[in-house]
Amino acid sequence: MRLREKVVVITGGGTGIGQATALRCAREGAKILVMDVSEEGVRETERMLLEEGAGHLCVQGDVTQDRDWKRAFHLVTEHYGRLDILFNNAGTNLVKTVTETTEEEWGRILDLNLKGTFLGVKNALPVMMKGHGGAIINHASALGLIGFPNTPVYAASKGGVIAFTRQLAVDYAKDNIRVNCLCTGPTLTPRFRRYVETGLMASEMILKDIPLGRFAQPEEIAAAVLFLASEEASFITGTALVIDGGLTAH
Repeated sequence: MRLREKVVVITGGGTGIGQATALRCAREGAKILVMDVSEEGVRETERMLLEEGAGHLCVQGDVTQDRDWKRAFHLVTEHYGRLDILFNNAGTNLVKTVTETTEEEWGRILDLNLKGTFLGVKNALPVMMKGHGGAIINHASALGLIGFPNTPVYAASKGGVIAFTRQLAVDYAKDNIRVNCLCTGPTLTPRFRRYVETGLMASEMILKDIPLGRFAQPEEIAAAVLFLASEEASFITGTALVIDGGLTAH
């Protein structure tokens, strides 16, 4: 088991990639705290973790609110006494052109995708530094690396996550804290399926730009999180790991 007795905090863990990662980490021996804004999602993940027999905490919380982060890390330290891994996964997209995007929408997406990541790191670092270091994995996007139609605020927020990750890696290497991010391509999460079903995104148009010819499964992204969190990645920090089926290769 690659994460035996490690303590892992996962945001956006009520569905999709976060949920798949919680289950994968549990199977590798980790103790989990799952945080999600959806109470229903939290309870569903809790049910699935119970079936795995995993040690876990599941809390409803908003990553844009510092008080919710403080509550989550209080629970972690109270129950487990340490923190080894943080997966800043919570985020969302907005499919609109710049001229269609309102100021309120711009602020909301940046708050969730970038401020939420900042608050997670800000609260995690002191706990990790009291221990023996740790690993932080931030969820960026392939769209933080390339242009893509009608996703300007999403791209801006994820580009910020990439830059933030690199800066953190430099600042906290001395504390034995590794910081990396994932640049994922289109993944078959419930949210992405809704985009396709409602016509906000045309799956045929996206697939033609993916050399592997398919979308990722959440479990494939979870496998990458596991790798970056594990000792197998002990000399990897400051990287943006691209998992996109070749989308950014051309």
